[in-house]
Parts: sequence; structure tokens; C-alpha cells
Amino acid sequence: MGLAADNMMLKMAWLFLAAIHALPALALFRPAIIGRLYQISKDNPLFLLVQHRAALFLVVFLMCVWAAFDPGSQRVASASVGISMLSFLLLYWKAGFPPALKTIAVADLFGTPVLAFVAWQAFLG
Repeated sequence: MGLAADNMMLKMAWLFLAAIHALPALALFRPAIIGRLYQISKDNPLFLLVQHRAALFLVVFLMCVWAAFDPGSQRVASASVGISMLSFLLLYWKAGFPPALKTIAVADLFGTPVLAFVAWQAFLG
């Protein structure tokens, strides 16, 4: 594969990771999404905490988009996205695979090979 094709595949991988984080980030601006994703109602005191979590997902989303176009940011983006995704999967496993969070876990699980690819490229490529 040529250099241009390699760069395009890397950009697409970063944009795929951004897409995984887009819906949780959107919950910052559309709080109704929180109820759908996490089954938390607006009157629950945890709602504010989960909405703040959406702001952190916005940071992860923006880091992925940034990394797609700026190779210099890919190491820090790989580490940040990796901490976010892998820590959630570990906590999900330790919590006994709660059914309410299965969709999120599946999205992170599908993103893990892509994360491995971008991290490999960032650190060893």
C-alpha cells in the first residue's frame, strides 16, 4: 500500500473513533440522549454527572478529529482515547456486564481494534 493510502486509512480510523464518541458527546447539547443511552431520568441527581461526562466525551471526540489531521497529536490522542475506552470496558466487566450499558460496551469493543491500529501507528509506525 502506498503512503497516501496509508494516510487515508489512518485518517479514516481516527474518524471512526470520533464517530463512536459523537453520540455520547452530543448528550451535552441534547440531554434527552442521556435517558436513551444510560437510562437516567432528569430528576436523578446523577443526571448532571452524566451530562458532565458528555462534555468529557466531547473532548475525546475532538481529540480524535484533531488526530485525524495532525499527526503530532496522535500519541496523546491514542493515550486519551485508550484510557477512556479501555477503562470503561474494564469497569463494565468488573460490574458484571450491566445490561443497561451493553450498547456502550459493544461500541467500545468494536472500536478497540481500531484504537490498537492508531496507537500502533502513533507510537511504532
